[in-house]
Amino acid sequence: MTSSANQCFVYVWLPGETKAVTAGRFELTIDRNGTALGRFVFGKSYLARKEAVELDPVELKLRTKVYETTVLNGVFGTLRDSGPDYWGRLLIERHLKSTGVGELAYLLESPDDRAGALGFGLGAAPPAPKREFNQTLDLARLQEAADALLRDDDTKVKDAEQVERLMLLGTSMGGARPKAVVEDKAGLWLAKFNRETDRWNSARVEHSLLQLARECGLSVAESRLDTVGNRDVLLVKRFDRQKVKSGYNRARMVSAVTLLRTDDNPLSRGRWSYVLLAEELRRCTPDPKKNVRELFGRMCFNALVSNTDDHPRNHAALAWEGSNWMLSPAYDLTPSKLVSEERRDLAMACGDLGRWANAENLMSQCRRFLLEPEEARALIDDMEAVVRASWYRILRGNGVSERETELLSGSFAYPGFRVVGGDAPPATADDVPSPLGKVPPKRTSKRKKK
Repeated sequence: MTSSANQCFVYVWLPGETKAVTAGRFELTIDRNGTALGRFVFGKSYLARKEAVELDPVELKLRTKVYETTVLNGVFGTLRDSGPDYWGRLLIERHLKSTGVGELAYLLESPDDRAGALGFGLGAAPPAPKREFNQTLDLARLQEAADALLRDDDTKVKDAEQVERLMLLGTSMGGARPKAVVEDKAGLWLAKFNRETDRWNSARVEHSLLQLARECGLSVAESRLDTVGNRDVLLVKRFDRQKVKSGYNRARMVSAVTLLRTDDNPLSRGRWSYVLLAEELRRCTPDPKKNVRELFGRMCFNALVSNTDDHPRNHAALAWEGSNWMLSPAYDLTPSKLVSEERRDLAMACGDLGRWANAENLMSQCRRFLLEPEEARALIDDMEAVVRASWYRILRGNGVSERETELLSGSFAYPGFRVVGGDAPPATADDVPSPLGKVPPKRTSKRKKK
């Protein structure tokens, strides 16, 4: 077999430390048929450390063995979680002036301050940090650079400095929205920029949904709005960083893609499941009841606000110490473009009837979230009451225009959320059977008018 091989070293910031150490070596091999095989091995010196920690709660445990994977193009989930997302990959491609960038190159070209506590390099010892952080006062220049890059052809760069200004972060946990890391006295923030093609002011709407989720009792990322000229920027506090005198402590961070042992591709949706994610959290967290109850609440909230972009990249687990993994604060909460008044589907299966964003479907597997039916029903009822009573006030209070608020009005507690039993509407065209059960059958007759 003829193959091409590449390798790099993997670094990790240990709990309480502000400098990285070398954890092991990763090798990516691609054979003549294009099949990718990833191999990882921990270094002996790392395994000998008393303070050594696992890289994730699923695969890369502290063992003297060669780990192998063929999923995610041969990149272990926890390593991919530290790599760039769509926006970050776009920046790297423009920086390298190539669209044929391999997976290993994406890891190596990513900036130092990627999500979580891992780093990558060609040297056996971690290099010194390369960059200073953007400052919040640079937001106007960063917004201008993001606009210019979005308007350019993918293979051309008018100003290489534009890429350098923005290429401070491209994590796989922030979606495709233009962004950059900025710093102020409080610490590090992820600046998310509006796009000229947005249907509504995305910065103000996302900030509003984070606030609404907090009023519903959920754990969410801290956020604030900054206005630059006539444009708004959403600043989301980095919850995987803790500022200390000598720099920043880093939490290890893995996405639900990794926890569920699945892939980004919708063809892998068979394991895109809140219920399966709850079981993984029950297995790897020291306080399973708290974590899975929080996950149940987020699932309900997403259904109530039509956040149908709740795919596994938009859920994550953190570990600040040892194997003490916990569900991260909620992030990337946004309403989706409305299609149906009767039925909306989440990105992940949430009950016996698959992905249907419906109260009875959410209830159907509540015990897998360590909730009794009465507890789950009360949680759903209370959350629905808060959403109905507060969504308009919060949006308008955060400066979302009346026109935009009216445009979004159908997103909250949509009619199909309370459809029950045999009145289930037909599945959407892209729905697929979930591992939990069958999708609702299509109706063969019209509903009787009441």
